Amino acid sequence: MRIATVRADDVEHLAVADGDGFRRLDGHDDLAALLRAGIHPQQLSLGEPLQGDLAAPLRPGKVVAIGLNYLDHIRESNLERPERPLVFAKFPSSVIGPDESIELDETLTRRVDWEVELAVVIGRSMRHVAESDAVTHVFGYTVGNDVSARDVQFSESQWVRGKSFDTFCPLGPVVVTADEIPDPQALALRTRVNGEVMQESSTAEMVFGVAELLAFCSRSFTLDPGDVVLTGTPWGCGEFMDPPRSLAPGDVVESEIEGIGTLRNRVVAV
Repeated sequence: MRIATVRADDVEHLAVADGDGFRRLDGHDDLAALLRAGIHPQQLSLGEPLQGDLAAPLRPGKVVAIGLNYLDHIRESNLERPERPLVFAKFPSSVIGPDESIELDETLTRRVDWEVELAVVIGRSMRHVAESDAVTHVFGYTVGNDVSARDVQFSESQWVRGKSFDTFCPLGPVVVTADEIPDPQALALRTRVNGEVMQESSTAEMVFGVAELLAFCSRSFTLDPGDVVLTGTPWGCGEFMDPPRSLAPGDVVESEIEGIGTLRNRVVAV
């Protein structure tokens, strides 16, 4: 299934892709709440066709993110390969959806970067879960862009503020259920800025795969249904180019992952 949130007449509805359009999932408008209630969308009946704009496919309870998790990104940044996953968080208030704007406040940051990431949506509560069982707790996958204020990130010992400005976590366009992604470690992913390819790699480049990441996190804290885990970004970030490149108002960022889709966001000044 390909699940989306469709905004029609200023009301958000949970929907399922049906051909070239979407059909409403009757009685529900919040995927995270549905998962927390232990209900799989396959159990629900389909309603009328929906037309409208896509919003973020879910509003996660928490967003867990992983740094330095691609071998090619480690090489470009000249940093050491981590011995264990580098875990940080992005505030859920930073989440936006497809075609919503990334807001750039130049009084806060002037070095804003893109990071395409495979985003894992948790379907069942995880605590002390073995790596061999971890992916059975995954509901599905979507595309994430871990937008990063590099000047803030590198000037502070904690990354949370520079990663969590409002609008700095685009998600979408849909959540694809896990049964349609048999191998999350074999997906092509790329970023385009104004049509120019900046990142192009494969999830095979991950240092710690999806199962290992989820098992590691679950040993330290509970992952709840509806939580999102961002699994790291590959090479091609603007900060590490020569000379460095940053997003500017008017830029259009497209984050794409094979089998899921393309997440498109424009950068605006505020």
